[in-house]
Amino acid sequence: MTGLPETTDLLAELIAYPTVSTDSNLDMIAYLATQLEGCGAAVEVLTDETGRKANLFARIGPEVPGGIMLSGHTDVVPVADQEWESDPFRMRADDAKLYGRGTCDMKGFIAASVAMAPLFAERRLKRPIYFAFTHDEETGCLGAQSLVEALKGRALLPDVAIVGEPTSMRIIEGHKGCCEYSTHFTGLEGHGSSPDHGVNAVEFAVRYVNRLMELKDALKTRAPEDSKFEPPWTTINTGALIGGVAHNVIPGRARVDWEMRPVQKADADFVRGDLWRYCEEVLLPAMRAVDPDATIETEVIGEINGLIPADENEARDIVMELTGANGAGLVPFGTEAGLFQDLGMSVVVCGPGSIEQAHKPDEFIELTQMGQCLGMMERLAEKLA
Repeated sequence: MTGLPETTDLLAELIAYPTVSTDSNLDMIAYLATQLEGCGAAVEVLTDETGRKANLFARIGPEVPGGIMLSGHTDVVPVADQEWESDPFRMRADDAKLYGRGTCDMKGFIAASVAMAPLFAERRLKRPIYFAFTHDEETGCLGAQSLVEALKGRALLPDVAIVGEPTSMRIIEGHKGCCEYSTHFTGLEGHGSSPDHGVNAVEFAVRYVNRLMELKDALKTRAPEDSKFEPPWTTINTGALIGGVAHNVIPGRARVDWEMRPVQKADADFVRGDLWRYCEEVLLPAMRAVDPDATIETEVIGEINGLIPADENEARDIVMELTGANGAGLVPFGTEAGLFQDLGMSVVVCGPGSIEQAHKPDEFIELTQMGQCLGMMERLAEKLA
């Protein structure tokens, strides 16, 4: 496959940037900007308010409305406490696979996109090709959210997006949303022998978790009749309940980490509204009867809309044409795709590598998958020309 050696070399360069979400991605963004500018692309680097993270947005082709956007996130998950056979930030290859943190999730797609940029630049494109590379997808799609805000209202915007998350090159037209929260309880510490003189934050957190479990069951009755998801209803998961310091101390603080994966916006509104009323009308009055300063505060870690399957989807139709696929499916994991759909684009998720390898030690991508991705992009260049 033309371009595979160059793409492999480029991927090795990207893996060498340890862009764990807690750290800066500026060096990798600068490298990608240089590569694209060398092909004549119009490149924007959009730095976040901390100055340590940035998105890249670039265009090759005519300055006309519409076009196709290739999207990927630059951040990777940590490698701490994982046992790797080799340095996770030094790509290792064998005859069939490329190993390293981010090979499939999702620097492989970014490498393929940028490696094919010279081909896009050589063609007289009738529709522009865009590149969107974001920060902090793994911690709530923060980069994509700020990118969407920066793009709103622009006259020159792509109308089709291909998000290259690892799908084994399957076309994905829908996924649930992902909302993550941490609910903090502040009570009143005291000696365990006098429970009525304190506000036990852990006990109120337990009651909150019980409410989550009740809502979890209630959501099963709200599944849309035509839902294609598995399971077809909105789900809730309690990830952690943290609090307490000793057997004989009334805990003054507790935290519940939980998530919701809605199949429809109305479900998210239903859950948030029910929990607000439960806290305001039941839990807080009981807590403040003992201590007026008791609080319950919910911290939003991330609220990402799902990708809603659409009857008319140009992105799906284009990628089916490019890959020869005869259908599209759904996945349970979340991506940035819903944010771009909310901006008015038609969107699919399709990229090399398997989600089964993502976030694991000795993460890898198969060379055959990289070849298929490059083939798709070659045919995309022909189509746009």
